[in-house]
Amino acid sequence: MRLTKEEKAARRAAFQALTPAKKAEHIYLYYKWPILLGIIALVILGSVVQRELTKKEPVVYMAFANVAVGEDLETALTADYLVYAGLNAKKQEVYLYKDLYLSDEATFDNNGYAYASRMKLMGAVNAQKLDLVLMNREAYDLLSGGGYLLALDDSFPGLTENAVILSDNSLEYTLGEAEERIVRTRTEANAVDVTDLPFFRGAGFPDRVYLGVIANTPRLAEAKNYIEYLLN
Repeated sequence: MRLTKEEKAARRAAFQALTPAKKAEHIYLYYKWPILLGIIALVILGSVVQRELTKKEPVVYMAFANVAVGEDLETALTADYLVYAGLNAKKQEVYLYKDLYLSDEATFDNNGYAYASRMKLMGAVNAQKLDLVLMNREAYDLLSGGGYLLALDDSFPGLTENAVILSDNSLEYTLGEAEERIVRTRTEANAVDVTDLPFFRGAGFPDRVYLGVIANTPRLAEAKNYIEYLLN
């Protein structure tokens, strides 16, 4: 029911006559939910605005597969590269996928982690949000065999060759639909052995480490510039 002008004026006068404590009690009693909803909306809006203002644009995406790096090396691979490339560290970043574990011989204990890592990597590749992979030999063999790595030209020192699987009838062989397993491969130079570069020499890796470029990267120029940074 709508109030008349006289009734509205009477309510305003009655409210004005209340003590400050009574006014606060009145406002809380009748308007607490609109106020709370308004505060929540402001908090959400503020967090969205802050996130947008502080969000950094990845200039290159890198994954660590079966390797772990210390804090100093991580800084050299991220913040120091931005300085080298003349980029703004407040607005841009080297985005890292850390602690990925890839293996064809996963045990029961780590099989779920290996599967999750592979799904994460495949999702990043499909979304074109992965450019470089720092990896040990096992991960290198898997990614090369799966055709994930780009063939590199001979302008890069330390080039390493590996097999790329063209066809594999393992499933048919396992199901008894083929008499023998036949795997067709070709060899490509698709990674750089970075083990002995100054960046990695003292990192304490137990095995040799390799850097590869993801085949479908839309940031090929930046990826090559990154490799030049490591080499120089």
